[in-house]
Amino acid sequence: MTNKKVFVSGCFDMLHSGHVEFFRQASKYGKLYVSIGSDKNVLLLKNRPTINTEKERLFMVSSIRYVYKAFIATGSGKLDFINELEKIKPDFFVVNFDGHSDDKKNLCQKMGIKYTVLQRKPHKELPVRSTTALRKLINK
Repeated sequence: MTNKKVFVSGCFDMLHSGHVEFFRQASKYGKLYVSIGSDKNVLLLKNRPTINTEKERLFMVSSIRYVYKAFIATGSGKLDFINELEKIKPDFFVVNFDGHSDDKKNLCQKMGIKYTVLQRKPHKELPVRSTTALRKLINK
């Protein structure tokens, strides 16, 4: 395995195969560090509580074999991971195309981190999964 460091961030609340595949793809760039949004910050950003607590999400994400290290982000707002990003100093910051933002891209450029955008692809013969789609399905 490469000695490069890879950073991803997200809520990862309703953990599904799409998340695992995202982690698998991102881990191809190096050791994968996953920043998980705190319960407080998810409530702030999404105006709803999480289904799984931050401790549950941390346990689940940490248990995925592609993840080198997972942690709860200590900041708040859309860039709640800045403190951890500065400590880890990753080589890559990886997002799915729907997780892209100019703020993230500009922060990475400023810090000398390669910003990489992946297309959302399901693993092999699995269906495409997103938390938004799962929420709509549950609400029907």
